Amino acid sequence: MDHQHHYAVSVEWTGNRGSGTSDYRAYGRDNTVRAEGKLHELAGSSDRTFHGDRERWNPEELLLAALSQCHMLSYLHVAASRGIVVTAYTDDAVGEMRQTPDGGGHFTEVTLRPVVTIAAGEEAEALEAHHEAAAKCFIAASVNFPVRHEPSIRLA
Repeated sequence: MDHQHHYAVSVEWTGNRGSGTSDYRAYGRDNTVRAEGKLHELAGSSDRTFHGDRERWNPEELLLAALSQCHMLSYLHVAASRGIVVTAYTDDAVGEMRQTPDGGGHFTEVTLRPVVTIAAGEEAEALEAHHEAAAKCFIAASVNFPVRHEPSIRLA
């Protein structure tokens, strides 16, 4: 079964301070991310390290959020199909990015740390279900760095 899905977003740079990119420090990194039908826009910027606004979402945080959210949604699906009743799910995900001498960089790894509370199902199976969820996560399957998992299960 090969189904294609298409997604579209619009990104608008809003950081022109009057002289455009006349100098590396002359422009703001502010941007707005929109998608048709969404209730809210995302206020984006670069990381503060790269002269961005720390109050706005940066691309690195959004990538980490996408990986965490994708695993969670995959896990909830797997849990429901296995009869595991999840009543709470949190994740404190972390990622590491390394800059290269040429000014670029790349993520070297991400670690997801989901804490799942279950009301029904076996604790061992709930823990094992993270392996299937990891294999089903579209975003994790699309990146070229390891996405590690350090899950824990709590009984309700």
